[in-house]
Amino acid sequence: MKRVPGHGHGGFGGLGLNLGNDRIGVLVVVLDLGRAVCLGVRGLLGHGASVPCSRRLGLLGFPFLAGCDGQLSVLDPAGPAAQGIATLWWWMFWGAAVILAAMVTLFLWLWLRPDAGRSVPARWWLVGGGLAFPLPVVIALTAAALWWGDAAARRSAPLRIEAEARMWEWRFRYPGTAMADSIGQLHLPAGRDVEIVVTSRDVIHSFWIPRLGGKIDAIPGHVNRIVLRADEPGVYGGVCSEYCGLGHAGMTFSATAHADWPQETP
Repeated sequence: MKRVPGHGHGGFGGLGLNLGNDRIGVLVVVLDLGRAVCLGVRGLLGHGASVPCSRRLGLLGFPFLAGCDGQLSVLDPAGPAAQGIATLWWWMFWGAAVILAAMVTLFLWLWLRPDAGRSVPARWWLVGGGLAFPLPVVIALTAAALWWGDAAARRSAPLRIEAEARMWEWRFRYPGTAMADSIGQLHLPAGRDVEIVVTSRDVIHSFWIPRLGGKIDAIPGHVNRIVLRADEPGVYGGVCSEYCGLGHAGMTFSATAHADWPQETP
């Protein structure tokens, strides 16, 4: 399992969990969650309680790490739009990890000490667990998603590239340059914002380069726009993310970000 480069590490309380934007940090969290829950239950039950606490319990979550690598990974952002999506995902992941540990700890506590929960009125459990806790979490996540989405929608760029979808390929045009049209291969400059103008000749498709940004639909007779930027030169995978018929699975393309870009014509 390779490490995703360059977002640093941090501590998470006293559990030694890595907060870096990499798969190693996720693995450490998965391994430590079982141990953290056991330690919490042991603390609630008292020091004399016999509760085995081991990282081996965390191995139960190891299969969830699959699919975090490769050219189509949203967890390896290579541009500002994709970074916003990945940041929101990581906030959701760490928040869900903490909530899961707390809920499992509470469940085990009440399971091992059933009399402890009977002193709390049922209304408190319903109001606290059903309204007071989830509502602020949902509102905060929704506000963050809307803020990032609105910021992405308001971006613009002077450089424009046209993407036309048809079953089952992508054609790219480069107005204002001497570059020829390309099929299945998108060329763009590295380190510059580019407006991708997306449309379709037949059915609805969806343009998506996961490491550079979000999805945008390609609709016949309609034009959609998305602004992307590749921070570094390289090759990034792209797909059609809307089922469009028998050839949908093969409707992929590659996006190559170049350090040198042709001079635009007037």
